[in-house]
Amino acid sequence: RAPFAANVNHKGTAFAGSLNALATLAGWATVWLLLRRHGIPGHVVIQDSTVHYRRPVTGDFEARCDAPAQSAIQHLLESVKRRGRGRIELAVTVSDRKGPAVAFRGRYVALSGEQ
Repeated sequence: RAPFAANVNHKGTAFAGSLNALATLAGWATVWLLLRRHGIPGHVVIQDSTVHYRRPVTGDFEARCDAPAQSAIQHLLESVKRRGRGRIELAVTVSDRKGPAVAFRGRYVALSGEQ
């Protein structure tokens, strides 16, 4: 979650960089938690992303990462264990009190702690 007052731009709406940053962090945290939950020490970086701003955000906002498919999680974890790195694509939605406003897709890379 992020407060609107600390992220407002000159147009009186949420700064696009703040919306993108929160979405990026939501995806990053999802991968980080997956690694921890499965006892895999490692690091997470974002490889690339796309973002679509559907409408202006005019209040406090939050980002929610869609739960990845179990097959995508398994592929990520097996790749990290076997090759020391794995990738996963995640979808994140940023919403305010009016509903969804930003659609984000990011590809994250998990690197094993040994690298």
